[in-house]
Order: sequence, then C-alpha cells, then structure tokens
Amino acid sequence: MKKTFSDEDLIKNLSLYYLNRHLKKKPIEKYHRTIDESPLHDREKYRKKSEILLLNSFMHHFPEVKFENLTCESPDFIAKLNDKKIGIELTEVINHLEMKKVESTLNKIFRQAEILLEQEDTTKYRGVYFLEFHPNVKFDNLEVQQENIINIYKSIKKNKPVGCVKSVRKSFHRRNVFITHEYSMNLFDELCSEKILELIEKKNEKFPYYDTSVDECWLVIVSDMNSIASRYTFIQDKEHLKEVKSPFHKIFHLENLCGNITSIK
Repeated sequence: MKKTFSDEDLIKNLSLYYLNRHLKKKPIEKYHRTIDESPLHDREKYRKKSEILLLNSFMHHFPEVKFENLTCESPDFIAKLNDKKIGIELTEVINHLEMKKVESTLNKIFRQAEILLEQEDTTKYRGVYFLEFHPNVKFDNLEVQQENIINIYKSIKKNKPVGCVKSVRKSFHRRNVFITHEYSMNLFDELCSEKILELIEKKNEKFPYYDTSVDECWLVIVSDMNSIASRYTFIQDKEHLKEVKSPFHKIFHLENLCGNITSIK
C-alpha cells in the first residue's frame, strides 16, 4: 500500500519550521521519534507530528510541560506540569475557509515542482523558495496545474519569475528543495472572535468524552501562521472572548509565527 505521506514530506514540513527562530528543535525531534515508534497508521503519525509542530510556541510559554502521551485521542495529548496530569486538546481555527482548498492544491503543485528540481539536481537547487503569484491565477483544472508546475520549475531554475509566478525569494537550506507560498501580512486581515467562540462551543460538546483520569483539560486553539488559510492580523471584537463559558480548565489562542498567546480562560 502506498504511503499517503512520505518521510521526506514530513522532513520538508519540519524544515519550514526550522526557519522560525522560536522552534525548540530537540524536543520536537524527540517527540517525532516517539510518534514514529508508535503503532499508529502512517496517516495518523503525520497528523500527530503536524499537531506537535503547532504546539511548538506553546512549549515556549510553558517550558516545564513534559508530554507523556503523544498518541492518545480525546484529548490529543497528555502532559505533566507541576505534578499535575494535563490533557491538551488542540484545534486549528481556519480564518479563510475559501483558501483551505486552494492551499491544499498549491501544496500538491509545489511538491510536483520540487520533484522535478530534485530529479535534475538536488545539490544545485536545494533551498527554501517563497513564491508569490499574480492575482487571479487559477489552480482548479489539471491542464492549468501542469502549466503552473512548469512555470514554478522554470522560475526557480532561472531565479526569476516566469508565467504565473510574480516573485521568487530563496532562503538557505542544507538538504532539500522546499517550495512554499510567500508570507504576506494584510494589515486589515481580521479573525472574527465568533469563529473562536463557535470552535470552543463545538469542543465543549465533546468534553464529557475526554479522558477523565487527567487533573485538568486545556483547550489550545492555534492559528497556523504558515498557512494562508489560517493567517490573521488581529482578532476582531476580542472583548467578546471574555464572555466564554466552558468546562475546559484553561483555554488559549496561540499563533505559531511569533508565538503570541492569548489566555481566553
């Protein structure tokens, strides 16, 4: 059976986070090895590894936290903090639902372009490439996708924009070819507090089914700032978050780029 995610895919995912100076590499690598040694299916291993990456900034705010169970469900992780057993439920808030599907397609296109470059000469092209596309570029049909893959391949090979690519920026990487979308901050890109409150309400409904052996259960809501579907600049009507009612002992909103954390409860 063909793997849904390859080990190389995950290495590339982790490599992007290595560019973030906040990354605690050693614990992340240790946790990934622990997940690899578990009997989970490959798809579940990938999901768990991606989740623990999102919690990297959380570990900076709570350096004493030690994860004891990385492969459980309901909650996602069990950790130890100040002699307490803490269940941690992790969930991502999607700020741009319409971009989620586009981003998934983009990642597949990037992977195909990476393969072309690596097949030609990995040593020559290794690096992290941040691409910006012209407005109104389409990615929705196979013919256009193939054309875009070639344009991305040529842009990196020539080190200048070609076709759909508006700009290309390269950052050092010692092993692989990694392509991602250029990060751009929109000053008016708000995350509506209602989305956070709706997410909390959904998790509240599942709370009775969580592991009852833990001393406390925390909910960590993450905005994955490396994802174009999850980015935001500010939380709109942030004061509404103070009205939250939940059985979770603590609730946090975390963004993983600069590591900013908001205590909701």
